[in-house]
Amino acid sequence: MISYNAKDMARSFRTVRANTIKLAEEIPEEKYNFRPAEGTRSVGETLAHIAVTSSWPKSFHSEGHTSVNFPMFAAALAALTEKQNALTTKEQILDALRSGGDEFASWLEGLSDGFLSENIQFPPGLEPPTKSRFEMLLSVKEHEMHHRAQLMTIQRMLGVVPHLTRNMEARRAEIMAQQQAAG
Repeated sequence: MISYNAKDMARSFRTVRANTIKLAEEIPEEKYNFRPAEGTRSVGETLAHIAVTSSWPKSFHSEGHTSVNFPMFAAALAALTEKQNALTTKEQILDALRSGGDEFASWLEGLSDGFLSENIQFPPGLEPPTKSRFEMLLSVKEHEMHHRAQLMTIQRMLGVVPHLTRNMEARRAEIMAQQQAAG
């Protein structure tokens, strides 16, 4: 049996957030207004979006809701957009990424398996009609990884090799050097 609990989810989220913060640190602030195409979020807007997104799932689940509806989600989206738009500098965005990430991960650690297994009802017509709290909370990390992948592509467009790529290339070079030395 595979066991992946709240502590594992928190640890994994912390790793994802640390990589997002490293990426945000490495992009120069003067590039935070860069948009890869018309109609897309800028670097800064994407990072601000990531920084505030985890606050709604934490609030929703902390309040013990057992269903979600469109008006509830629209209100949450409006509140998140307001928070996101208030983050206008690299320093503000980095502070929000750090504090929001720590707050969300610390909250996750305290959740019980029973709580994570509870089902949440979705509005009629949505598929699936229910999801567990576990699946909904795991999607916060998936959402961040989706946007971080976009930002890693943007880093390449800006002439920056992402730190994860640099680290992988360094490990690969070390292994090759060890193999050559051995023989």
